[in-house]
Amino acid sequence: MPDDSLRQSDSGQGRDAYERLITEIRTGVLRPGDRLTETEIAARLGISRTPVREAIRALEADGLVDHQPRAGARIRKLDYAEVTELYEMRVVLEGTAARFAARAAYDSELAELEEITNEMAAALDDPERLYHANRHFHSVLLNAARNRFLIRSVDAVQKTLLILGRSTMEEADRAQSAVAEHRAILAALRAHDGDAAEAAMRVHIEAAHRARLRQLRQRAAEEDQ
Repeated sequence: MPDDSLRQSDSGQGRDAYERLITEIRTGVLRPGDRLTETEIAARLGISRTPVREAIRALEADGLVDHQPRAGARIRKLDYAEVTELYEMRVVLEGTAARFAARAAYDSELAELEEITNEMAAALDDPERLYHANRHFHSVLLNAARNRFLIRSVDAVQKTLLILGRSTMEEADRAQSAVAEHRAILAALRAHDGDAAEAAMRVHIEAAHRARLRQLRQRAAEEDQ
């Protein structure tokens, strides 16, 4: 989601530019350390520099972009310690969300979570579809927790995770494991077992963390070649 200043802007092009850049960060087209040049982006998107400037400011407000002396705006880099800290926060926050959802989820939400999990199982060869289905699963579960402050905290962590680029769901083994992990979470939710739901979510996030570290190590090795 764009920041408030961009939402309140009259520039639809600014919002569109923001969404385009977000997609490029998420899919790895723009990578950590890449420079964001207004003129280049404007030419590439076929718009003026003003909406591009708005979009870059929104990305900076999100914590995805920083300004460096004599270098201008660049996609923020995360070191291994920061990545670990992010996933530790995911364990705490999303584990809590699963515990709360076990208590508060509606039957309709549990049915939706099952439907999303089945969709993931049918899309193991489609990384983009898997990515969106996985995000949808976590979004529905988070809403089912019925805690607005928790939602805001998870959203902040998820925004920062975009910097890491391509989804770990691009690994076939990880995608299959994630589906099984979702089913375990869902079983605990259906049983209204908060302890089991939190534990299952912890297993899920810790597995995602391991997959992310493998992905980052592989990327680093490719860049060294």
